[in-house]
Amino acid sequence: MSLQRFISEAISPWMKQSGPDDDIVLSSRIRLARNIEKYTFPILTYQNEGEEVLNQIRQQVDNSHPNKLELLLMKDLEQIEKQVLVEKHLISPHLASDSSFGAVLLSEDESVSIMINEEDHIRIQCLSSGLRLQEVLENANRFDDWLEEKNDFAFDEKRGYLTSCPTNVGTGMRASVMMHLPALVLTQQLNHIIPAINQLGLVVRGIYGEGSEALGNLFQISNQITLGKSETDIVEDLKSVVLQLIERERLARQMLLQNSKIQLEDRLYRSYGVLKNCRIIDSKEAAKCLSDVRLGIDLSLIGGVSRTILNELMILTQPGFLQQYAGELLGPDQRDIRRAAIIRETLKLKEISDEERGGSQK
Repeated sequence: MSLQRFISEAISPWMKQSGPDDDIVLSSRIRLARNIEKYTFPILTYQNEGEEVLNQIRQQVDNSHPNKLELLLMKDLEQIEKQVLVEKHLISPHLASDSSFGAVLLSEDESVSIMINEEDHIRIQCLSSGLRLQEVLENANRFDDWLEEKNDFAFDEKRGYLTSCPTNVGTGMRASVMMHLPALVLTQQLNHIIPAINQLGLVVRGIYGEGSEALGNLFQISNQITLGKSETDIVEDLKSVVLQLIERERLARQMLLQNSKIQLEDRLYRSYGVLKNCRIIDSKEAAKCLSDVRLGIDLSLIGGVSRTILNELMILTQPGFLQQYAGELLGPDQRDIRRAAIIRETLKLKEISDEERGGSQK
C-alpha cells in the first residue's frame, strides 16, 4: 500500500458498498477530537512538541495496532496530492494547508482516517455508506478506546474532552451525513427547512464542510452541540432529523413526477446530453448535471448509467484529481476542457460496457 494507492482512484472501497437509504444518504461519518494531556494544544504548540506527538502516535500504531494503518506525512506530499486527499474527504483542508508535523493514518479501505496534529492532536474519522451512524460510532469508539489506553487525553470531569475549538468541548464528536436532496431544492422547500434544522442544534453545510458550497445538491447535516449530551443521544437526534429529510425528499420526488413529469424528464435528459457531448464544463455545471442524472437514475427515468459512476465523477472532476491525472498544474480553462473529456469518456466507456454485456447475454 502506498500514497499512489490512495490517490489513484476517486472512489474509496467503502463507497462501492450499498447502505441503508443510499439513494439519498451517500455517507455517514463520525469524527472524534482528542488531545494528549501533557502537550500544548496544536494551535499553540511549539515545533518540538508537534514532532513528539507525531512520533508517539506513530510508535504506538507501529507496535501494537491490530489493523493495518498506512501513515502519510504531510511534509512528504505534493500540494496536488494533499488536495486529492481533501477531495476524497480523507484529510481536512486545515491539515493540508498547515501541516509542519501533520500526518494521517489510513485504513486499507479508506473508511478510517486518523489525522495527527490537525486542529487537535488526534482526530479520528470513520465513514460508511448510507445511513449507518450507530455502526460508524461503534467503529470510531473502538479506535478511541485503543488510543486512550495508551495516552492520557485532556479531560475535565464537568466539561468532558477538551479541544482547541470551544465548540468541540464535551464529547469532541461531530456526527454527519452527506445527503443528495435535489427535489427539495427544485421545489424550493429546503430554504424553509434549513432554519428549522438549525433550531434543533444541527447545521447544514456544503460538500466539504464549513464554508463550502452545496455543489450538486449535496448537503452535509451535522450536530452543532457537543456539550451536555451523550454521543448516543447526539447520533439519535441527528438520525431522527435525517429520516424526516429522507421522507420529505421522497415526497417531493413523487410530487415532481405527478405534477410535472415531462418538464422533469426534459431537464434530466438535457443534463445527460450536456455531460455526454460537452467540450468545456466548469465544476458547478458539472455538479448540477451529475445531480440531475443521478436523480433520473433514482426515479428510473434514465437507464444505462450506474449511480456509482456518478459518485466517481463527482470526485474525479475536482481540481486536484484533474491535475493529478494530467501530471501538471492546470489553469481554470484547461481544467474545464479536461473535466469535459473525462466525463464524456467515462460515460462512453460505460455505454460500451453495457452493450457488450447485453450482446453476450443474447
